[in-house]
Amino acid sequence: MPTQPPAPDAPLVLVVEDDPTINQALADRLRADGLRVQQVHDGPAALEACEGTTPDLVLLDVMLPGMDGLEVCRRIQAARPVPVLMLTARAEETDVLVGLGVGADDYLTKPFRMREVVARVRALLRRVERARALAVDPPPVLRRGDLVLDRGGRRVLLHGHEVHLTPLEFELLATLALSPGTVHPRAELMEQVWGWADARGTRTLDSHVKSLRAKIGAARVRTVHGVGYALEVDHAG
Repeated sequence: MPTQPPAPDAPLVLVVEDDPTINQALADRLRADGLRVQQVHDGPAALEACEGTTPDLVLLDVMLPGMDGLEVCRRIQAARPVPVLMLTARAEETDVLVGLGVGADDYLTKPFRMREVVARVRALLRRVERARALAVDPPPVLRRGDLVLDRGGRRVLLHGHEVHLTPLEFELLATLALSPGTVHPRAELMEQVWGWADARGTRTLDSHVKSLRAKIGAARVRTVHGVGYALEVDHAG
């Protein structure tokens, strides 16, 4: 029986992968899950597609001809923030942090299971929907000592100076700041921030915490080993 085509208003995922076999396998699996898909195979084509079709999510390989995925991600985010799930053959922490630093929301290392890709894509799309709902009725500004979070304007000030955070870094910090001193379990943070209830097998949360610490100060985010993270009360007002 043929697969039902995606609805015209279904989220559009741009698949950027230079390996034709992997590209087609990803596209087929996402379409089978009810998502619309656009396929490109190099960096310049990815930028052109983002300008022309404004995808709801970009599935982006790091190693691409013409322009690598990190530069593609940087340029995409500079033009219009969009969720990016990076695919990489390199699992080194430095590579992951660079990817998150240019605006990627999550990453998967090759080889990966197609059902995991779909789960991550769906989780990121749910996060976008929650952010849109939040924008309709934004919560008040949060003041935690010399750290100020404007959740409506999505701005962070530290000592009166604006700190540039990626969308997920902002949401992670805001989640912690809503209850300073409270330890948030890893699974809870993954569910609330990413919409991904199972934190096993991913360093995404740890990588974002490390990047966040580099921007607001390492002592502000306390690690409770085996449990999760908390915004340090000594720095909260």
